Amino acid sequence: MLLVIDVGNTNMVLGIFEGAELKGSFRLMTDANRTSDEVGLLMCQYFQRFGVALDQVEDVVIGSVVPQVMHTLSNAVRKYLGKVPLVIDEDLDPRLPYIPCDSDERLGPDRAVADIAAIEKYGAPLIVLDFGTATTLDAVSADGVYLGGCITAGVRVSIDGLFQKTALLPRVELVKPDTVLSTTAVGQIQAGAVMGYIGAMEYLIRQAKAEMGGGEVKVIATGGLARMVADNTDLIDVVDPQLVLDGLRIIYYREKKK
Repeated sequence: MLLVIDVGNTNMVLGIFEGAELKGSFRLMTDANRTSDEVGLLMCQYFQRFGVALDQVEDVVIGSVVPQVMHTLSNAVRKYLGKVPLVIDEDLDPRLPYIPCDSDERLGPDRAVADIAAIEKYGAPLIVLDFGTATTLDAVSADGVYLGGCITAGVRVSIDGLFQKTALLPRVELVKPDTVLSTTAVGQIQAGAVMGYIGAMEYLIRQAKAEMGGGEVKVIATGGLARMVADNTDLIDVVDPQLVLDGLRIIYYREKKK
């Protein structure tokens, strides 16, 4: 079996694969203050829940955007699973081609992994949206080449910023109201934040498609708020909650076969 770990700014998601089948997944809060023993014991509890013995894990693959937790997480994997984890961009190259440009920046490992998975599962050209702490949009050409993308604050970050910077406005639940016009502060914040966010995503998708030259471009969404946005727009074709986990698996087996 293969254990894949997607370390995001808010949560880390762990998935257990048997071949191409996801046997189970679980989510831990990304916390740099946790010890390796805490992380290791939590992993053991979840493995027990899924009926998987620790010695069944053949390899561990990590994709992370939070360097601060990598030492602890890697030590937990070594101590409790007896494996040296393979890390995206260090031990495993996503091998996502880039359009020639002046910058030598590399795409974040989470985005590169999601793009690779989307190409493999749905074909190209495509747009990949990841609704996490930050919201990212990536464009991939018909030849599987990364064309560029954009980053904006996630809707929860926006609402939390509003709550922290205003004295009278309350923290609200992330739900879409029935109308834009509301007579309550909660309803007005929800309308502005949630419906405004969906409208912004629609604009970015349309503009990205236009810059890609138009035509048939499939739009794939992943991340915690993907379903909420997709249910309220016709511009998202597929919601794939395990896109990054699949990408980690795909890259691992591709490199192993190579």
